[in-house]
Amino acid sequence: MAIPFFKEMRIGAYLLKQKLMGRKRYPLVLMLEPLFRCNLTCTGCGKIDYPDPILNQRLSVEDCLAAVDECGAPMVAIPGGEPLIHKEIGEIVKGIVARKKFVSLCTNALLLEKKLHLFEPSPYLFFSVHLDGIKKHHDKSVCMEGGFEKAITGIKAAQAKGFTVNVNATIFDGHPAEDIAKFLDLTEELGVGVSISPGYAYERAPDQEHFLSRRKTKELFRKVFAMGKGKKWNFMHSGLFLDFLAGNQEYHCTPWGMPTRNIFGWQKPCYLLGEGYAKSFKELMETTDWDLYGTGRYEKCANCMAHCGYEPTAAHAAITNPLKAMWVGLRGLRTEGPMAPEIALENQRPAQYVFSTHVQQMLSEIHPAEPKLKHPVPHQHAHPEPHPQPAE
Repeated sequence: MAIPFFKEMRIGAYLLKQKLMGRKRYPLVLMLEPLFRCNLTCTGCGKIDYPDPILNQRLSVEDCLAAVDECGAPMVAIPGGEPLIHKEIGEIVKGIVARKKFVSLCTNALLLEKKLHLFEPSPYLFFSVHLDGIKKHHDKSVCMEGGFEKAITGIKAAQAKGFTVNVNATIFDGHPAEDIAKFLDLTEELGVGVSISPGYAYERAPDQEHFLSRRKTKELFRKVFAMGKGKKWNFMHSGLFLDFLAGNQEYHCTPWGMPTRNIFGWQKPCYLLGEGYAKSFKELMETTDWDLYGTGRYEKCANCMAHCGYEPTAAHAAITNPLKAMWVGLRGLRTEGPMAPEIALENQRPAQYVFSTHVQQMLSEIHPAEPKLKHPVPHQHAHPEPHPQPAE
């Protein structure tokens, strides 16, 4: 569970400062999404079905750096879409590093070797290569034969140039614990840190059948962590978040912990759900009704255990109760025995489907004289039936 000491100390000091100042809500990581366009069409993605006029939009360098300054989080993750498609991505990263913010540049690595000259190695810069398990799972996830080899080639090329490289893995139903353990063994061989999280059931993802329920997630990660005892898998997560994945912590998500800025604005309420947009970070924090979201409160959140919602919760828990965090670190992850109580879903409000409204508004702004959608948007009907939740 090794996070680089320099980074750990900087982020820990930031968290402690927020606690001492008595702030109830504060950002840990800015999710900066400069574009939605991608060079892959992954089946579990909720970003690939926008009409072309929206996929062609970009945040400028000035937009990106203004968001970094406005938010103030100590770390910036740059997902997408595929960020390396952005013609000014080098300038964006350079500006963030100059502000001494940690940058996790997420990429599928198809363009990584070609684009390395745009960046300089820095203790503040990390490439986070999308790698969804061993070859058969990754290539199926990204819908591209040979995608796994291209990702490995990109990782090694970046390492050879002196860059720090991590991988991020999204785990779906149908990934056996044994295969996940093999993947984690591979990350150890490659010398990369790994971020791992169960996939979120995007309402517009082409594949709606392979998202994990919370119970299945906990059972799966318990098996994986049991196989990892004695090994040196380098997770880029806090011990308490991993303990949560193993079913040993009862947490509610912290949606404001990783706020999102994209071409629509500041996304409400989190990176995974776009149900409204604010014009400023201040407006996002002050006008979002945070109590409407989260497992047990909202149907779309029922099975979510993704790191962007729960890693900030775990970080806050570590600051609030450092002895507990220390105990989990010393004890290791418990993989047997009773799990923490599950959050009841009886009182959750039904899902709302508002995606088309935001797309329509953006298209109207891009082409005022042609406000109608040019492409149908999947799953957005006048009276949609909510997607059934996977059985426990």
